[in-house]
Amino acid sequence: MLSSNARTRQLNGTCASSVDMELFLHYSLIPSLFIILVLSLLQRREHHRQRDDASYLLGNRFRMIIPLDFVGTFRNRWSYGIAFGAAANKVMFLFSEGYQPLQVPQWAQAFVLLIGGIEVGLSHFPFFACLSSEFRLVSSILGFSYSLIWFAVTTLHITQCPHGQFVGKYETVVFYWPSLLCLAFLLGRFLYMFVKSLRVHLGWELQTEEKPFLEVHQAEHVKQLLRKCPLQEREKSWFQTRIYEWDPYFQFPSRMIGTTVLAFICLYLFIVIEFCMFVYVRDELDVFEGELESYVASMNQTGTLTPVLLQVKELINVTKGVWVVTILPASLTCVSYLFHILACYRKQMKRLWAGDKHFLPLKFHNPSSSESVVAIARYSGWQIAYILWGYLIIHVMQSLCGLVIMYSLVLPVIHNQALEMLRGLGIGILTISIVLGLMVLQVWIAASFFLQPKMGTADKQKPLALNNRRAFHNFNYFLFFYNVLLGLGACLCRLLISCTLGTWLIARIDRTILQSGCERADMGFSAWIGMLYVDHYHTNPVLVSFCHILITGHRERRLQRAIKYWYLNQSAGLMVVGEKESTIPASSLVDGEWRCFAEQRGWRAVRRSS
Repeated sequence: MLSSNARTRQLNGTCASSVDMELFLHYSLIPSLFIILVLSLLQRREHHRQRDDASYLLGNRFRMIIPLDFVGTFRNRWSYGIAFGAAANKVMFLFSEGYQPLQVPQWAQAFVLLIGGIEVGLSHFPFFACLSSEFRLVSSILGFSYSLIWFAVTTLHITQCPHGQFVGKYETVVFYWPSLLCLAFLLGRFLYMFVKSLRVHLGWELQTEEKPFLEVHQAEHVKQLLRKCPLQEREKSWFQTRIYEWDPYFQFPSRMIGTTVLAFICLYLFIVIEFCMFVYVRDELDVFEGELESYVASMNQTGTLTPVLLQVKELINVTKGVWVVTILPASLTCVSYLFHILACYRKQMKRLWAGDKHFLPLKFHNPSSSESVVAIARYSGWQIAYILWGYLIIHVMQSLCGLVIMYSLVLPVIHNQALEMLRGLGIGILTISIVLGLMVLQVWIAASFFLQPKMGTADKQKPLALNNRRAFHNFNYFLFFYNVLLGLGACLCRLLISCTLGTWLIARIDRTILQSGCERADMGFSAWIGMLYVDHYHTNPVLVSFCHILITGHRERRLQRAIKYWYLNQSAGLMVVGEKESTIPASSLVDGEWRCFAEQRGWRAVRRSS
């Protein structure tokens, strides 16, 4: 009799869904291009070309739209992050190189992956374009319709074949529920945008400025810097002191939020895929174990290979158990890295704003401008790839550590060899303690006999001046031969620590694992530094506030000159505007900016007869 899980896998091995998600991705380009065309036609160009160009038929219409401002967007951050999360499944297919729209030779795989990445980006472009468009009413309708199509197709694909061949029951649900949840959130977001924009269109609400030049948190940060007496700080909680302290004057850009959300979902999908591969390998190993047991039984446990086969079987069982147990700590390590990277981003950005570059290697104090621009495009994708590969490497390392613990501590107790294990453990600890004790003894002897006394009572340590030189030279001579042997252990210890730290921190793109002087060889760290500099130059609150003051002053002066020397000859009469007591025709008060300017100065609107 087959188990329920096995029956589910056998049933879904023949399950044929009427929805091919890869084929749907190709066809989704049609409505995607339509939405992009509509939103582009709604855009107005600030400086359109002359009449001799063929584009004069469009007038000042048709302007290139942007899906997301990767540098200075602080509004709708979580909406953009959820939009990235909706593309997580396709990103994982690209990461595994399983999505290849074309069949080409091996040397051209890079171009195929580039085309696949462009296609995935183009299919999800409407989500971002509709969120960032200025025409909220039209974009909300288009975005809701496009999200509904993706939501309906994904739901249909899940309901037709919910089970799979690896996880068993609800395998498709396990893979697609994050994207489905993101699509549901986008449906709600676009519906909210439609209701709000409709109320504005009907005049029930006033339209607010969607993207101000100077954000509120940036202005508050500058105000805090200009305060003579800083505000009294409240007592910090244990969480703020030990883990993370919130800063109301700092906000992460949409790029960082989107990268973090997508990294979380991709990490979850990667763990699920890894578990599916583990289930497949485990089933194969179970078959292999069955063959080993059959061989041992046929030899009546008297064959020469029987002890070796039993050890191999034990190794397989221990490895399977350790691999499953270490999934949780490896996952928590990578999740903590994602939060820690955000904290490091905030800390390093604030240090750059203050003009402090001492935390950076000397070679990165003046990075190349072109490399920094490329880094802002590389960072998000590389951060996700580093987290995924880092999880796999950390998982392997923790599994090896688990095997060492099992074979050195647990299995001897199970095999009634606890006394031998304790004896060997005691000898090892004693040996290491003696070696460390001799090293500490050398430092104590040098401090006690070979250094001159302190020059003052307030000195923390003795000066670096030799004393008892004859004894010092004999001390060096006799320890020379011993330190040769001690250096061998120190070298192996250095290698072990380097490998451990390197593998443990491989997912941390915000710090290099290479030695000083070789940091430029770490491409991930270089992308991190370039991204920091781009954000520093474009989102520095002091610089943005200064530019805001200049732009506001220039706009005010230009508006005053325009009002002072502007003459409009309309059917209602001649309008002359200059002094405070002058009059403005009511028919000309159409633009909200002119109306606001007139109200601030106490002007009054009258209709003059011609």
